[in-house]
Formats: sequence, structure tokens, C-alpha cells
Amino acid sequence: MAENENIATNRNLNQNAENDRKDMEKQISDLKAEVASLTQQLSERGKQAYEDLREDAEGLYDEASRRARRAGRQLRSQANAVSETIRDNPGTAATLLSSAGLIGLLIGFLIGQSVGSSQPPRRWY
Repeated sequence: MAENENIATNRNLNQNAENDRKDMEKQISDLKAEVASLTQQLSERGKQAYEDLREDAEGLYDEASRRARRAGRQLRSQANAVSETIRDNPGTAATLLSSAGLIGLLIGFLIGQSVGSSQPPRRWY
């Protein structure tokens, strides 16, 4: 009778082990399906984020391009106005440019003297 009980116990253990194995396989299968679903969702979100970023970049590029064209037109217009003014008044332009050069030279000399005054004078020899 003890032998029959051992056989019955072994059958129950085997049956329980088989049930546990089936439960684990089912859980693994469910987890695989869930991982696949999450992977698909992440892929879709990544695609959407890429598209949004691409659209934003295109918008920024278009706006920068428009502004650069507008700035180029304004620069050309102002350059033409300056060149016409110089052609019409060559003496005034020469006087203005000479004055600006002399003022720049004077400012450079004064800055050089103020920086050099904090150091002892250097002799050329």
C-alpha cells in the first residue's frame, strides 16, 4: 500500500510539475507578446518624434532662409545707396574716410600710451 501511495504521490508531483511548466510557458508567451507590443509602440513614437523634429527643422530653415534673403536685399540696397552717394560727392567721401582714419590712429596711439604707461619705459638699445 505504501508503494501505491508513493506512485500516487509521484503522479501528483508530476502532474503539478507539468501544470507549473504549462503555466510558465503561458506566462513567457504573454511576456513575449507584451514586449512585442511595447516595441511596436516605441517604434511608432520614435517615428512620430522624428517626423515632428523634421517638420520643426524645416520650418526653422525656411524662416532663416527668408530672413537671410531679406537681409541680403537690404544690404545690397544700402550698399548701392552708399556707392551712389560716394559717386555724387567724392570730396565729402574722401574727407569722411580720411577723418575716420585719423581718429582711429589717434585712438590707437592713446590706448598704446595708456597701456604702456603702467610699465617702465623700454629703451631701444
